[in-house]
Amino acid sequence: MKSSAQSRQFSYSHDGLRQITSDVLSHARRIGANDCAADISEANGLSVSVRMGEVETIEQNRDKSLSVTVMLGGGRAVRRGFASSSDFSRKAIEDAVQAAYDIARFTAEDDCASLPEETLLQRKPRDFDLFHPWDIDTDEAVAIAHRAEAAALAVSPMIRNSDGASVSLQHAQFVSANSRGFCGGYPYSRHSIGVAPIARRSARGSDGMQRDAWWVSLRDPSELPEAGDIGSYAARRALARLNARQLTTRQVPVLFEAPIASGILGSFTQAASGGPLYRKSSFLVDRLGEQIFASHVDIVDDPFIQKGMGSADFDDEGVRTQRREVVSGGVLQGYFLSCYSARKLGLSTTGNAGGSHNLALRSRLTRPEDDFVAMLRKLGTGLMVTELMGQGVNYVTGDYSRGASGFWVENGEIAYPVEEITIAGNLRDMFRNVLAIGADKLIYGNKEIGSVLIDGLTIAGS
Repeated sequence: MKSSAQSRQFSYSHDGLRQITSDVLSHARRIGANDCAADISEANGLSVSVRMGEVETIEQNRDKSLSVTVMLGGGRAVRRGFASSSDFSRKAIEDAVQAAYDIARFTAEDDCASLPEETLLQRKPRDFDLFHPWDIDTDEAVAIAHRAEAAALAVSPMIRNSDGASVSLQHAQFVSANSRGFCGGYPYSRHSIGVAPIARRSARGSDGMQRDAWWVSLRDPSELPEAGDIGSYAARRALARLNARQLTTRQVPVLFEAPIASGILGSFTQAASGGPLYRKSSFLVDRLGEQIFASHVDIVDDPFIQKGMGSADFDDEGVRTQRREVVSGGVLQGYFLSCYSARKLGLSTTGNAGGSHNLALRSRLTRPEDDFVAMLRKLGTGLMVTELMGQGVNYVTGDYSRGASGFWVENGEIAYPVEEITIAGNLRDMFRNVLAIGADKLIYGNKEIGSVLIDGLTIAGS
């Protein structure tokens, strides 16, 4: 049944893509390459957006791509050349291989740039159920977007405008192969619905105008919430932000709402990734085995979750992935490394070429009853953040400064919305000062996280 769905969605069969990668590797050997890697992909999708009942955009995409990396030289000291093409004809394939070969001839040798060792490669990839086509046409997608926006506008007369609602469906498949015997690939899908309503106190002017948004993205369209539910929730979020105030400068505990807390986890991932580490541009350089988070915090990287947004049995280099506790009891146990960055650091690859997989931030103190209301009680009096702005993170020093808006909380209850403030701290301190992580977990991209309470942040306001 799945292969039938694939044949309807794609122009090429999976076996057809495998054959093209085989042709790439064969031609590379014929012209004298020592090693070669090939990646081929095909994708199609539909994205629509509506605003105030009118269709704004309809975009359809159908893409294909072939990339070739040729390596010259023996051992690890190789010269690499790269070329790509969107043409899958035999002549175009051979031209791409030749172009990569010619580039490699003139590049400098790099003793970290060879292919992964054969013992690291995934030979029997598993299926994690990542492909679920959404068989709707343009009219149906537009209708779903209309329902989402209409539900938002119906919540209150103060929802007077909208930045629109969108529906997106994307299907893709790929095959990766190299001259050391690896060949793997699979189809996958990603579908989303989003709404961005605007609330305003009065019918005239922009005084008191507030915008918020909500969106959900999943592999399986049957698991998406009803469009109307997404729209009404987005509207309630926008309404809650009306009558926002500023705060005076102070130091307080801060509760990061789950979608925003995913950014904290993203900052850790960036600082613990190979590139910044071997360039000495991360505050986590040489910190393996050290306490970097509060002792109750664990971070798990799990690529084996069915339908997971970050699931894969091999990374971008064909290396076997593995489930790891990257942080255990607050102690940094590992980094996110490709073969190249691992060699630069004198370490072993972690199967993270291409980034983290399904990353979960957890606390050993979290109880099932620690929902969002319970997290507000744990906060007591302080700031709850629902939006961050700007890119004020210095990964060399860990300094953190972001524009923010959210709600002031007193005695465990929301008192009023706040805006035009800045949150400042340092990631070193923020990680160690995690007080609690909520059971209100959310799957946000490839991250699983609940709301996160951090002590001792500086709020700069009026």
